[in-house]
Amino acid sequence: MENRIRLSATISACRYCLKCELPFRGHDESETSCFKGNFLELIDLILSQNEELRKLSKAPGNNKLVSPCIQKDVVKCFKQEVLECIFKEIGDDAFALLVDESSDISKKEQMAIVLRYVDTHGLVKERFVGLVHVKDTSSLSLKSSIDSFFTKHKVSLKQLRGQGYDGANNMRGEFNGLKAKILEESTSAYNVHCFTHQLQLVVVAVARKHLAIVNFFDKLSVLMNIVCASCKRKDILLDIQKERVEKEIGSGIIETGRGLNQELSLIRPGDTRWNSHYKTLLRVVDMFPSIIKVLEYVKEEGTKCSSQNQAHGLLKYLNSFDFVFYLHLMLRILGFTNTLSQVLQRKDQDILEAVLLVESTDCQLKELRINGFEELLKKISSFCEKYNIHMLKMNEDCINSRRQRDKITNQHYYEVECFNTIVDMQIQEFGDCFSEASTELLINMAALNPRDSFSMFNASKLIRLSELYPRDFSSLEMIELEQQLDIYYNNVRKDPRFANLSGIFDLARVMVQTKKHLLFRLVYRLLKLALVLPVATATVERCFSAMKIVKSNLRNRIREEFLNACVICAVEREALAKVKDEDVIQRFQKMSSFFWAYCVQFFWADFVQLFGAS
Repeated sequence: MENRIRLSATISACRYCLKCELPFRGHDESETSCFKGNFLELIDLILSQNEELRKLSKAPGNNKLVSPCIQKDVVKCFKQEVLECIFKEIGDDAFALLVDESSDISKKEQMAIVLRYVDTHGLVKERFVGLVHVKDTSSLSLKSSIDSFFTKHKVSLKQLRGQGYDGANNMRGEFNGLKAKILEESTSAYNVHCFTHQLQLVVVAVARKHLAIVNFFDKLSVLMNIVCASCKRKDILLDIQKERVEKEIGSGIIETGRGLNQELSLIRPGDTRWNSHYKTLLRVVDMFPSIIKVLEYVKEEGTKCSSQNQAHGLLKYLNSFDFVFYLHLMLRILGFTNTLSQVLQRKDQDILEAVLLVESTDCQLKELRINGFEELLKKISSFCEKYNIHMLKMNEDCINSRRQRDKITNQHYYEVECFNTIVDMQIQEFGDCFSEASTELLINMAALNPRDSFSMFNASKLIRLSELYPRDFSSLEMIELEQQLDIYYNNVRKDPRFANLSGIFDLARVMVQTKKHLLFRLVYRLLKLALVLPVATATVERCFSAMKIVKSNLRNRIREEFLNACVICAVEREALAKVKDEDVIQRFQKMSSFFWAYCVQFFWADFVQLFGAS
């Protein structure tokens, strides 16, 4: 009983460190140390607050249950309990696989594995199940690692009904990629290129194809280097911005409230960081007068001639009509894509809703192409007037870069050759990158959509959809499904509980709540197959963020197994919270019993070998 009480304290301390992604060990763990590390300090805190623990007799050094080996065993028990909970939820049901690789702080290539499935309540879950260290990132090596992982956890690839990757060739290769290797074993494991990665490709592609946009973002990059190059300039920028905000609050120009007017700084845009371009442009608009003052400071008092020349050139460009035009144009375009990106990163987003959102964004861009120029000009005119920037007259002749007059007006140049061209490129890239939204699979799945009182329902399309999953529907079930669909359609249309549903995610949840998933089990099976298809790999990216917190510069020697356990528990906090101390104690006890049984067997064999003859 005393050991049980001590172990409970150890489990509580481990749970807290795992939940908060804290390091366990300290630099100096001796009794005289001022800080012995998070784990031992938590044990001391628990001891000071727990009278039952204080009354225990003092345990010897090897029986306190606080050693690093005990900590790792307890963490391993937590990991096993979390994974057992996840794989128990999946059972023999279908699921999708999301995979990506990234290097950790020790330059080891780590492959993150996330499974997407529908639980017993009809809710979509994306669960992180582990990191796998891969020495080779070829598709064959990744496939071998996935096979080993699935075999270890007694999961079959035949249950796989979806794959989600980024755009890397080793993942999505048509013949030798990981996608192709998995399809050889599970023909119904349809691949979906991450929608958020595709959206980022759209943004980057436009920036690289149009010369004026390339120049705009190049100047923006130079601006980041000049303004944020030193701590001194950054502090000057923040101080100027603070004074401006205080002045405008006093004048009643800016409203006050919770979360408003916080201290912000410029952020550098990056091709691999979602939404970073949009956030950068928002900050530039918000901090424009403060940026101008910092550039004037660098121009006058800079220590290097190169910095002064760059500041002079930037001041000239930032006070030009061209800069204001491209700033507001890209802000308008990226505003559409930013909203879409935020929605796509939800874990419970379904593929049909994502396709509808992509179509809506495409329609918004086409509407911008037809009617957006005049509204854009009004915003540009207001910005120029506010900051005393020369506003071009649209009916005058356009002056080119060589200061020569062209035979076209400013209206024609900025509307036709700039605005229309850039928006057209954006629309074309949308069509190219999201071409898979018009595949037969998704067209047939759209018949499940419950919007507008099941207006998109089509029995023949759903029959065709079931034919795309030959392992899930036998020939007899196909006949039964055909008869079941008409009854299902008439039943749910008349049921008020199914009115005003926004998508198949809500449909699955309500079917489980009303027990209709048992009545129309084949329709519900189709529904789950549609929900399992992944939309984005945002969950995988979040796992890498947790990995970089757990394995930092100060913890770069953490072992693979302990790293894996810590990251799983840190990411799956919801499952970690459901793990009971009693379950961890029982698993820890079995682990210790197995260890001692192995030791007895090992030493008994040596004993018989040495003394058996005599």
